[in-house]
Amino acid sequence: MSYVNQIFSLFGKTSLVTGAARGNGKAMATALSNAGSDLILVDIDDSVLEVSKQLKNDGGHCVAYICDLSREEDIDKLIKDISNNHKSVDILVNNAGVTFGGNISEYSDNKWDLTYKVNLLAPYKISKFVSQMMIDNSRPGSIINITSLNSELAFPDNPAYVTFKGALKQMTKSFALDLGKHGIRCNNIGPGYIRTNMTKQSWSDPIRRKQREDKTALGRWGKPSDLCGVVIFLASDASGYITGQDIYVDGGWMIKGL
Repeated sequence: MSYVNQIFSLFGKTSLVTGAARGNGKAMATALSNAGSDLILVDIDDSVLEVSKQLKNDGGHCVAYICDLSREEDIDKLIKDISNNHKSVDILVNNAGVTFGGNISEYSDNKWDLTYKVNLLAPYKISKFVSQMMIDNSRPGSIINITSLNSELAFPDNPAYVTFKGALKQMTKSFALDLGKHGIRCNNIGPGYIRTNMTKQSWSDPIRRKQREDKTALGRWGKPSDLCGVVIFLASDASGYITGQDIYVDGGWMIKGL
């Protein structure tokens, strides 16, 4: 095995990916599988079962769980099932998320609460469980939280998403500090505008699509595959001395002034 293959290899490791049925989650799960990791896939959408089947057909080792991450009882059941059926989890990718637009004066408590539960509470509960599993098994691992440009920049008419992506960013840093003594690394990946179902409305509007292209240094929208390299990097030994960091995969949006 070459040096490059060795430091990026995930053979012998197990990855848990939430929101894995489509878009960014599916792309990152596929990349982790191709790098050698066994997969535990989680999504509310039962098409995650088809993703798991396809990865197994391609030679991977994969199992899928259907779970509504907005329901604490579902998360508790997921945690119990993973505890009973899997010896260890070495890599966690908290990717699942929801977004509900709306002017702050009319924003409903239901939208706020649902965004909180999926975008912050679920990553907290799953990270807490997985990190304890890593400690108990003496297997230092990597926790990767998927944040957003919105963890740094306020976009209009989406107060809950901006709030809880920012909170997720800081939660990662808290976990990184507290878990560092166990060799557990925690980092954030912040996507920019990636063409997925979540951004379908903006992509479908030619004016808004062009506005978002022009905000980037690279002059284009991202693709789910643009997240694959960085997730393998943060999951693997190649990033063994990196923790508590934010990596923005945004085509240069964050650095563009004029």
